[in-house]
Amino acid sequence: MRQSGSVATLCASVMVLSLGLIGCQTTGGTTDAGSAAQGANAGQQSDRYGRDIFEPLALPEANLVRSATGLPGPDYWQQKVDYTIRASLDAERRTLSGTVRMRYVNNSPEPLPFIWMTLEQNLFDKESVGASILGKGGRFGNRDGFDGGYDISRVTLLQPTGGSQQALTIDVYDTVGRIDLPSPIAAHGGEAQIEIEYSFDLPPYGSDRMGVEKVAQGTIFEVAQWFPAACMFDDVHGWNTLPYLGAGEFHTNFGDFDVSLTVPRDHLVGATGELMNASEVLTPTQVERLERARRSSETVTLRGPEEVGEASSRPAGDGPLTWRFVAKNVRTFAWTSSEAFIWDASAVDGNATATAGSGNNVGTLCMSLYPKEGLKQWTKSTDMLRFSIEQYNRMWFRYPYPVATNVNGIVGGMEYPMIIFCRARNDERGLFGVTAHEIGHNWFPMLVSNDERRYAWMDEGFNTFINYYCNLERYPGEAPRRGDPRTFAAEMRRGDDQPLMTYPDRLLGGRLGRLMYAKTATAMVILREHVLGPARFDRAFKAYIDAWAFKHPQPADFFRAMESGAGMDLAWFWRGWFYENGTIDLAVTGFEQSDASNASVTFKTLRRMVMPSLYRIDYTDDSSEVRRLPVEAWYTGDAFTAAIDTGGRRIKRVTIDPEHAIPDQNDSNDTWPR
Repeated sequence: MRQSGSVATLCASVMVLSLGLIGCQTTGGTTDAGSAAQGANAGQQSDRYGRDIFEPLALPEANLVRSATGLPGPDYWQQKVDYTIRASLDAERRTLSGTVRMRYVNNSPEPLPFIWMTLEQNLFDKESVGASILGKGGRFGNRDGFDGGYDISRVTLLQPTGGSQQALTIDVYDTVGRIDLPSPIAAHGGEAQIEIEYSFDLPPYGSDRMGVEKVAQGTIFEVAQWFPAACMFDDVHGWNTLPYLGAGEFHTNFGDFDVSLTVPRDHLVGATGELMNASEVLTPTQVERLERARRSSETVTLRGPEEVGEASSRPAGDGPLTWRFVAKNVRTFAWTSSEAFIWDASAVDGNATATAGSGNNVGTLCMSLYPKEGLKQWTKSTDMLRFSIEQYNRMWFRYPYPVATNVNGIVGGMEYPMIIFCRARNDERGLFGVTAHEIGHNWFPMLVSNDERRYAWMDEGFNTFINYYCNLERYPGEAPRRGDPRTFAAEMRRGDDQPLMTYPDRLLGGRLGRLMYAKTATAMVILREHVLGPARFDRAFKAYIDAWAFKHPQPADFFRAMESGAGMDLAWFWRGWFYENGTIDLAVTGFEQSDASNASVTFKTLRRMVMPSLYRIDYTDDSSEVRRLPVEAWYTGDAFTAAIDTGGRRIKRVTIDPEHAIPDQNDSNDTWPR
C-alpha cells in the first residue's frame, strides 16, 4: 500500500529533526552503548591524552536477560516469526505479486496489542523519506525515476482453529506499517497468524540490495527485502521501527520459511533454503548432476553455457513452474530467477547432511548462477565460495546452513541467508574479495544477528575482520585491502571521522566503508594480534559467537563478552576505537644510561588513543632486543620512563612499534636519537 503525500511529508519532517542530532557531543566514559545520541560528530574528543580514557564505560545495567558476562542471561527471550509465502514473478511486466502468511510467536514478557511491520519496498516510492533524502543515483538512491512501493490489498487475521477470518487494516507510515489486533497477543508464547496479500513493481536498481539486469540471453532478477515482515521487538528498544533509508540494512527476527515461487518455465531459480521439488523443476539430467555435486569437492556443471536457451535444459511442458524452498531458523529470505543462468556446484564435506540451527552441522552445497558475460571469472566462483566457507569453518564457527549460492547480476555485493549477490565479472581478485565478504555475512549478521540499522560495525566490521584472514590464506604475503594497520594509518590522518557508534544512515558521505568496514576491521586485527594475542582473543571471540548464534546481541554484550572471555579491562580500547575519533602517536623522547647495566627510556603518548606497544633496543655491539610497553604505562600520565637492565651493553638506538603494528600517525618521532 503506497503512502499518501501528507504522511510522507510528516515523516520527512521527523527525519530532518532526527538528522538534526548531528553535532551532539558526548563525553568519554558516559556514553551508553545502546544510546540513540549517535550524531555525526558524537563522541568527538580533543585529540590529546587524557586519563579518562581508562574510565569504565557507562554500559546499560546488566540483568537476567543480558548478563554482566556479555552472554544471554537465564531470562533471555526473542520473538519467533515464521512465514509461508506464495509469490509469482511476471518477468515481462517486472512485477511481483504474492501472499505471505505470518505466524508471530510472542515470547516477550508483555502482551502485544499491535504489530509493526517493515515495508522496505516503500523506499522506492517517489515520495518516501529515503527518496527525498537520497534523490536519484548513488549507491542507495532511487535510480531512473522509478516509482514503486507496496500495494497491499488484503490483511487478514487467521484463527488457529480454522474458524472465521477477520479483516484487519494496516496503517502505513513510509517504510513501516502498524496492524492493530482485536485482542493482544499473549505474553510468554502467545501467537497470532496474519495473512497479507500484496504486489509491487520490481525496481531496476533497488538501493544495492536487489534489481533487474538485461543480459544477452535474458534478464536476471535479484529479489530481496520483498515481502511485508514483522519488525523486531526486543528487550532493548521495544518495537524497532527505524525507517529504511538505504545505508542501514535490517534488524529482523529468526524464523522458518516455506516459500513457493512461480516463474517462467525457462528460468532457473536460486534462493535461501533447500529446493524441495527438484524433480518437478529440473530435468532428470540436472537432478543427477545436482546429486553428484553434493558428493564432489570439484565443481560440477549443472547447466553449461552451451545449454542456456536450449529447450532440453528445462522440463517439457507449457506454462510457468513453481519452485518450493524451505529454510529453517533464518533472518529473512532472498532469491534470484533468470533464463540466462549457467549453473554449477560442489560440496563442502561431501554429501553429509546439515540441520540448520544446530551450530555443529556438516554438509554444504555451494552453487553459482551467472550469465555468459561472467564466464571469464565465474567458473572459479564456486571454488571461491567453498574455500571461504572452509576457512571460516576452521577459524571461527561452522557454516550452519545446507546451501550457499553466489549470484552474478546487477547488485554490486549483498548478502542474505544462504544466498549472496556479487557483481564482479572482470577481475579474479575482485571476485574473490566480494565473494568472501558476502558469504562471510552468513556469520555476521545472519548467524550472530545484530541491529544493522544502528550498529553497522557489528556486521560489516566483524565480517571484514574475518575476511582479512581469509584473504591472507588465499593470497599469502599480500596485505588485504581492509584491516591492515599500516595502510589504515593514512585513513586516520584525515581528521573527519565519526564514531563507530554512529548509525549508518547518519554517516556523512564516503564514511560508511572507511569506518564501519575498514576501521572496525583494523581495530579487531589490532585487538587480536597486538593487544590480546591470537589465542586469548580467539577463545573470547569464539565464545561470543557460540553464545549469540541465532540470537541478537547489542554492543554492550560484545564488549562485556570479550572482556569476560579475555580477562582484561578494555574500556580504553572500546572508548578510543568505537566511541571517539582520536588517533595514536607514540614517541620515544630519549634514553639515559648511567652505567654499564642500568638505563632508562622515556616514551610519550601524544594523542587521545592509548595503546600498548613493542619497542626495540639496538645496542652498540649490534645486538638487539624487543620489549613490551604495556597500556598500563599511561594510567597516570602521558609520559612513562621504563627502567632497562642492559646486561652490560650500551644502548645505541630505541624504536617504538618497529613492525608498524599500530596505525601510529607520526613515524618521525618513533626512534631516538632522531
